[in-house]
Amino acid sequence: MLALLHTSPVHIPAFDALRDEAHPGLPLRHFVDEELLRRARRDGPAAVTDAVGAVLGRAVAEGARAVLCTCSTLGGVAEQAGAAGLAVPVLRVDRPMAAAAVAAGSRVVLLAALASTLAPTTALIEEEARRAGRAVSVRPVLVDAAWSRFEAGDTEGYVREVAAAADRVAHADAIVLAQASMAPAQHLTTTSVPVLSSPRPGFEAAVRAARRRGAV
Repeated sequence: MLALLHTSPVHIPAFDALRDEAHPGLPLRHFVDEELLRRARRDGPAAVTDAVGAVLGRAVAEGARAVLCTCSTLGGVAEQAGAAGLAVPVLRVDRPMAAAAVAAGSRVVLLAALASTLAPTTALIEEEARRAGRAVSVRPVLVDAAWSRFEAGDTEGYVREVAAAADRVAHADAIVLAQASMAPAQHLTTTSVPVLSSPRPGFEAAVRAARRRGAV
């Protein structure tokens, strides 16, 4: 079984669809805790370290072979909590995307709808750049008109705001959509700059990790 930690229920059908498309029959267990993101936005991601660790521990106790954190604000916290003693791998959904951005070139524009996502994702891209031995400049951009639409349930308007922001980007080798919920904007953009999102590559990495641990 592969477990997924979400901070919004909107991710459940998206990841179920990825499973049904490429890995039909793979058992998934979704853990949703919206309060984790609210607390992280208010007090900083480190403030929810223990709470995230508790969710991860519950996932393992219920049979997870790997856990994927789909929240970019909490990804680093989840990785650290997993490394602190869990018996299964804990992955953040945006790491494969960050590696792809580094491979695309030295100028990366990072779009986020939440300010709390900018620093963790910037740090992740810079970490992947050091790992690859490449010099990369990350330009963070807050799409501040988008999140209020997401919170109001206007997911179409949210995605349009993100796509419009991507189309305004110039002088970049890659555009990174920091949050998994932004992924549909990939299909609305008209820019010639590669636009990268996290759900598909992150999910595939988690499936591989779970299968290395045995039957899922």
